[in-house]
Amino acid sequence: KRSLYRSLRISRNIPMSSDNMRVCMVGSLFLALLIIVPVALGDSFLGSLFSRSLGKTYPPPAVMGDESIMSQKSHGTSDTPAQSNLRWNVDWKTADRICNYNRRYAEYSGYWKTTGFPDGEEATAANNDSSNAITFYDSNTGKPLFVAPKNRTFQEFLEESQKHGWPSFRDDETVWDNVRVLPNGETVSVDGTHLGHNLPDSTGSRYCINLVSVAGRPVEKEEDDEIRQ
Repeated sequence: KRSLYRSLRISRNIPMSSDNMRVCMVGSLFLALLIIVPVALGDSFLGSLFSRSLGKTYPPPAVMGDESIMSQKSHGTSDTPAQSNLRWNVDWKTADRICNYNRRYAEYSGYWKTTGFPDGEEATAANNDSSNAITFYDSNTGKPLFVAPKNRTFQEFLEESQKHGWPSFRDDETVWDNVRVLPNGETVSVDGTHLGHNLPDSTGSRYCINLVSVAGRPVEKEEDDEIRQ
């Protein structure tokens, strides 16, 4: 015990060089950021980006996927281009670019409000009766990806989407047979269509999705070639 006490006294009295001090300060600051930033930013947009940059597993019912889903195929990350007759008059070029040749970027915030979606027949029916949920289909394959609203009113769905700038879906509104979430939060279809990102908040996962990615029409397999460019 005495020798340990003496060694501690000796080490405490050794002067630390300025370089060592800087290294210690930088290391301490980095550790503090790792602990404090996720807590401080919490449910904010930056907090979500911070968590996504580290990679994570999202809680069920989210179904995780890996990078192989988004490997290069015959048309970008997909085998087929966007359908030529997309719903709500969304822009085809924007849809094809975001769905198939993009991993990071999105339609501009609020774009969905400039389309025929908010005032369309489906939206009107859902607004009158929330049991008239709208099915959102993959703009490439026509597979169902989201069904909304569920467990909330259509007005609540619109309000959340308007608050965040993009159509915002919840876990129980997601068709998990056809949707995957990558560890960085990117949300994609099982066929390689880029959809958007998962930006969780205090109530759970929130899938911030490009309308151009989910404006497809349901198609039978034999009809698939007829509606594509």
